[in-house]
Amino acid sequence: MCDYSLHAVATRPAQVGETVISTTFRGTSTRGFASEKEPEVAVCMLPGTELAFAENVRYDNRWIWTKSINFRVGKFGAIDPDVPHRHHDAIEFPDGSRVLVTQLCEGQRATVLQLPVVHGVTEHAQPAAQTPAARTVAVD
Repeated sequence: MCDYSLHAVATRPAQVGETVISTTFRGTSTRGFASEKEPEVAVCMLPGTELAFAENVRYDNRWIWTKSINFRVGKFGAIDPDVPHRHHDAIEFPDGSRVLVTQLCEGQRATVLQLPVVHGVTEHAQPAAQTPAARTVAVD
């Protein structure tokens, strides 16, 4: 996912093992993640993506003071996904606290540890009881 206000920003999916940096994207007031090699491209994450930050996570509410969480690992997710026109992307920490990605202080580095398992849609064979009966053909 990439937050709703990043619709005009180039995006790509996160990759396991890459380092991303919290940043504000040009032309938006939204913060998100980008790679050092592509600072103008938002790195989007699926809910459940696990991150390891280089330092304790710092965030703000767009005020002068910043706050810090004494954790360096978190899981990407969403807050109130059914509420339109607001930021949803968040990091959940081991104690259950969550911080919106757009509130992360700029310049924080995190490594993508693991992507969530995504089950693809597959066609399943019908159970024998639901398959059409075989036709018997008499041969003379």
